Parts: sequence; C-alpha cells; structure tokens
Amino acid sequence: MPLDHKDKTTFRTFGRAKGRTLTASQEAVMAEHWPRLSIAPGDALPSAADGKPLWLEIGYGMGSHVLHLARTHPEVNVLGAEPFLNGTAKVVRGAAEEGLDNLRLFRGDVREFLEPVPDASFARVYILFPDPWPKARHNKRRLIRTAFIQELSRVIEPGGQLTFASDIPHYVDWALTRFRSHQRKNPGAGFAMNDRDPKQPPEGWPGTKYEAKARREGRTPYWFEFTREG
Repeated sequence: MPLDHKDKTTFRTFGRAKGRTLTASQEAVMAEHWPRLSIAPGDALPSAADGKPLWLEIGYGMGSHVLHLARTHPEVNVLGAEPFLNGTAKVVRGAAEEGLDNLRLFRGDVREFLEPVPDASFARVYILFPDPWPKARHNKRRLIRTAFIQELSRVIEPGGQLTFASDIPHYVDWALTRFRSHQRKNPGAGFAMNDRDPKQPPEGWPGTKYEAKARREGRTPYWFEFTREG
C-alpha cells in the first residue's frame, strides 16, 4: 500500500537540500550529464528494459557508496535517491568520469519516488546512516517509521535484501523496534534480520567519510541486514 498522503507531506525526513553554490565546472557537468542520469517519479525503471536486478540506495550523501555499487556491480542497475544538490553534483561528475551506464539518480524525497513504483521492484535496498533527528520533538522526521517500512516491504521483492546502518544507538533501537513490530504484524511479508555481527560492515564495504568521522568521534557504526520474507 502506498504511503498515506499526510505521512508524505506533513514533514521532511532530511535537512538541507542545498549547500554551497555549485561551481561553474559543476554546473557544466550537471547540464551535460544530468539529463542522462536522472530519473523521475513514474518513469520506467531501468530494469524494465534490460531485466537486470535493481538496487536502490536511499540518501547517498556525497556518493562514495552509490558510485562503488555501480562500479563494482555492472551486472545490476543501481538507483540512488538523495535531496542534497551538492552530493548529487559530485555523483554526476563521478559517473561521467568513470563512464558508468548502470546508475540512475533521483534528487528529492524518496517517498515521492517510491509511490508509483511497482510492487517487488528492488532486489536490494540500502539505507546508510540516515539523519537521526536526535531531539525528541523531531523524532517524527526519522525516515525509519512504520509507514515507510510498510512501503519498503511493498517495493522489495520477496527474498530481497535491506541494509540499514547507523552510528546512533537510540536510533538503532528505534529502527529495530519498528522492523520487529512490522514483522510480527505481517507474518510472511516482514523483514527477518540476518544472523551476523552488526559491528562488521557488509562484505565489500568500501568505507565512507561519514563512517570514518563517526569512529574518530567515538561512535560505533552498526550495519543490520534483513531479508524480505515471502
């Protein structure tokens, strides 16, 4: 079931959408390559044309991981969703310089993108270090909420994988509580947590600047992997 309209529009799950003004070089790269790399809500998904598995990274930030996925997995289509313009410009430059043809990007609120997406479209989804919105009055802005988990269960194919990472313990507790609740209420269609050490990054993890910063500041990153039941 698509997200309720009120759930989508009454709050944002992200902070700023733009930082410094793009340089002339960045503007030129965006003008040349964004039309090829961009995808909009309701557009045909790339896998509809070539039949390759489709992976999604939600909130790719400055883009090191989403570029890594596209670079190291030419056998899949990679889709990245991110509202931050400056990060998007960096990914567009990286994709252009490396000649990546299996990467598409959506700039905006991923919930708007997912609404028209057909059921069971994604083989794998990554949500890596989303904004924790630590103040209690802002908790409602957290991306990992009951309605969004339900939407993920719709768009991830049975047997598909979901990776969630955070370095904020109370956000980890918040998220796991909601994933477990969803599983109990949706037997056979929830997310079963894989049996692995959450302090160990996934196989092939390239490392990111955010992860390195968290470790320098004394925070422990955790990665949780789930399988979509069914």
